[in-house]
Amino acid sequence: MFGLFKKFKSGLAKTVSSISQTTRGLFSGRKIDASSLEELEEALYTADFGVETTEEILAEIKKAYRKDPDLKGQAAAEIGAAVLERTLAGSEGSLTPAENLPTVVALIGVNGSGKTTTSAKLGYLLKNDGQSVMLAACDTFRAAAVEQLKSWATRLDLPIVASHTGADAAAVAFDAWQAAKTRGCQTLLVDTAGRLHTKSNLMDELAKIRRVLQKHDETAPHHSWLVVDGSLGTNSIEQAKVFHEKFGLTGLVVTKLDGTSRGGAIVGIWRELKIPIYFLGLGEQPDDLQPFNARNYARAVFGLEA
Repeated sequence: MFGLFKKFKSGLAKTVSSISQTTRGLFSGRKIDASSLEELEEALYTADFGVETTEEILAEIKKAYRKDPDLKGQAAAEIGAAVLERTLAGSEGSLTPAENLPTVVALIGVNGSGKTTTSAKLGYLLKNDGQSVMLAACDTFRAAAVEQLKSWATRLDLPIVASHTGADAAAVAFDAWQAAKTRGCQTLLVDTAGRLHTKSNLMDELAKIRRVLQKHDETAPHHSWLVVDGSLGTNSIEQAKVFHEKFGLTGLVVTKLDGTSRGGAIVGIWRELKIPIYFLGLGEQPDDLQPFNARNYARAVFGLEA
């Protein structure tokens, strides 16, 4: 647990640093006053926590401040973390196996969100958890995407079904399911091509992959996860809305949080859509993809210990 929390804290360091700088180190021991509350409000908006969450955090801190005019920043941080954790109640996704294996997880999203890397890291995480995993290189549109996933598969010793750039992505998915079933794999991870959520023809390709998989298993894909670039902040909410409407999302993976100070957008997505958050990308190494934990996230954001 401690090791996992350290991952969260280091992965969210830019968000924590931004809040700390804006509030002039409020949570390191400063006494709360009107000025520091304004600074905190600015910091939370800058980190993309949104109006509703920011107002709730400030309301709770102000309530405590009225009761105790000597309230220190550390106590305010505890209050803020508690509000975040409460807001995120029920947001933690849990990967449940399908009734008939393999469990099929389709990873979708726009170009540059990190789907291919996430597919490999997720396979690595599940493998280390004792599961047998197969990768399906269905991003046959982007140049070098297939080679990128094959390279990751070799590095992490993961089986993969792949074709060539320009191949029919649905056909690759069909073959990958057969291979996963034959080898007794528990999970099939389907990496799909990046597409703009506003392009209906590209969205139709996702539907084709689904139809082809359902020839094997009418309930597949069992999980459809949107991979979201965490640095997009609140812009990712609209993206998630459209994909959810078109494809029926069952979960989210939020990537690149280590490279942004806008780590609060996760809360807005959850509040808006109530789509479970399964994993966070907290760095570039294979084990930097970690299961989402609301308490760890909330405490890390406010610079607290586990």
